[in-house]
Amino acid sequence: MTNDGTPRSSGEWTRDDWVSFADRLLAPVRRYASPGCARVTFPGPEGGYGRAVDGLEGFARTFLIAGFRIAGARGVGVDDLIEFCARGIATGVDPEASDRWVRLDEHPQAKVEAASLALVLDLTRPWLWNTLDAVTQQRVIDYLAPVVGDDTYPRNNWLWFRIVVQTFLRSVGGPWSQRDVDDDLARHDSYRRQGGWFSDGDGRAFDHYAGWAMHLYPVLWARMAGASEIGGVEAATDVRALDEYIQDARHLVGADGSPLIQGRSLIYRFAAAAPFWAGVIAEVPSTSPGALRHAAEKIVRHFDDRGAPNSEGVLTMGWHNEWRQLAQSYSGPGSPYWAAKGLLGISLPADHPVWQSPAEPLPAEERDFTRFISAPQWAVSGTADDGIVRVANHGTSRDDDDALVGGSPLYTRLGYSTATSSLLDDRAWEQPLEQSLSLVDSDGRATHRSALESLEVHTDDATIAVAAASRWRAHLMSFDAHQQGHGSGMTGEATSIATITAVSVLRGAWEVRLARVDDIAAADSWSLRWGGWPVPADGTLVSSIHSLGRDADASAITQTDASPLTAVTTVPTLTTPLATGSWQAALLALAGTTDTGDASITIDADLASISWPDNTSTVLRLPSAASGPILSDPNQSLHYGTPR
Repeated sequence: MTNDGTPRSSGEWTRDDWVSFADRLLAPVRRYASPGCARVTFPGPEGGYGRAVDGLEGFARTFLIAGFRIAGARGVGVDDLIEFCARGIATGVDPEASDRWVRLDEHPQAKVEAASLALVLDLTRPWLWNTLDAVTQQRVIDYLAPVVGDDTYPRNNWLWFRIVVQTFLRSVGGPWSQRDVDDDLARHDSYRRQGGWFSDGDGRAFDHYAGWAMHLYPVLWARMAGASEIGGVEAATDVRALDEYIQDARHLVGADGSPLIQGRSLIYRFAAAAPFWAGVIAEVPSTSPGALRHAAEKIVRHFDDRGAPNSEGVLTMGWHNEWRQLAQSYSGPGSPYWAAKGLLGISLPADHPVWQSPAEPLPAEERDFTRFISAPQWAVSGTADDGIVRVANHGTSRDDDDALVGGSPLYTRLGYSTATSSLLDDRAWEQPLEQSLSLVDSDGRATHRSALESLEVHTDDATIAVAAASRWRAHLMSFDAHQQGHGSGMTGEATSIATITAVSVLRGAWEVRLARVDDIAAADSWSLRWGGWPVPADGTLVSSIHSLGRDADASAITQTDASPLTAVTTVPTLTTPLATGSWQAALLALAGTTDTGDASITIDADLASISWPDNTSTVLRLPSAASGPILSDPNQSLHYGTPR
């Protein structure tokens, strides 16, 4: 049953099911709307930017759902929704209204929300914009006009907010700047990476913004009135990139529909479905409409089946349920409604071919697979029996490439999955534990991982196992008193300790992780801690880690209220003495079964031979040392086996 007591479809959702879900999200909006309908302030603590911004955010983001609903219905049968939106717009741009919108020159967040307003006004032009009186139309133009020539937009996905707003302004006779558009499109191009991926800004900031921002907006913008006249040459390039990206993105969704739990703004939840609907609209050639619709549906239903929206029909700040720590410091109670992007499909009418196209399963629903994604340097493994997708991360960091910071749990952990979440309480930001390789001193202080250098490494057969590697300068942090809380690493004074090189080799539910520590003084003062997968303490998932050969102290560390997925989380760890200049290895597993099996590894000079629990084998050449030999004795041959 749904939260409102109506039956939930057990098979593939029809378009009516999608519309019903959208209407459920829209149902509480009027309850929390201001008298003039311009602000929608959902229950919950005030956001970091104040109640006025909260109200604008609540209107603009639910306005996306309303706009998709109106456009898909072609304005038929949605008169009440159109009337509510029109009243909110008229009040929002009325400078004398007590519940008017925060202006773009009053607070930067208004620049974000302005893009949603402009997109929907363009999308619903015949049924909404064209029905507004001349005074309101001019006030909308005046409200949006400060975007022109404003060079204070952050250098990331915000570039699309300026493009979208100026494109709409141009179409209604308002001010705009070709130079602004050209500059922003050039910046967009500068963020392109291999395989159709985008970084959300300079460097290697890879997360869901690649899909729900950097790919979504180009597709929607290309269909705005007049867009082809001011930058249409971009469209074909963007569709090719989206086509490539989607082929990776489908492999990053679990069989239960969970997106990869990695990166900031995770409270946007099923916004992760947006690039799949963008693929339908753009008619990407390599993935069928049925496969795209099915991927989007799996993601949305994953949350709907697990309490989002809640029993009041509201999207709270959290993942499945409310968990405020998951949000960024600036987030308000209306922020989660960027999830609206995942409902883009309802803007397509009932006679669109996507609604009749046969569904096709996600990769994790039908087979085991391995995959390497070049841009973020992710080695990926999916298993059909438990539906989990795992990622070994050897290239993603939201901070500057050379920044020694307190590594963000959202970006710099060694592993992410569709079934586990990094620990995200205050302690987790200061002391890496899960999915980490940290040097630990006698006081228990752990080093951080940032300023990654991705290394080239290959297995002998990537269909059996996939590998990735990186190197970083392990460092301790003394943190600044004030932190932004925007998802990036924590700043402060860094003290370099050593160089760590790590290699991840993935096969099924397993990972053989290798590590080597170089360039360290006073090695006897440190030990090496290996952190495994964080899982619920109730045993619903199995997380294990075993040393392959060297003596190790094993422990399971329990944390309370540190994860959006469970109240109590357990992290298995190993602590080993340092053997500088030599490779050490461990076997990690994350599975929905208790039988994870044994493995062994033989290291001979720079070659590693792995025997997996399923009796397959993998050979790879290890990265060369940053300084000094790989092994203390380059001719030494070591065999490490799992203790039984």
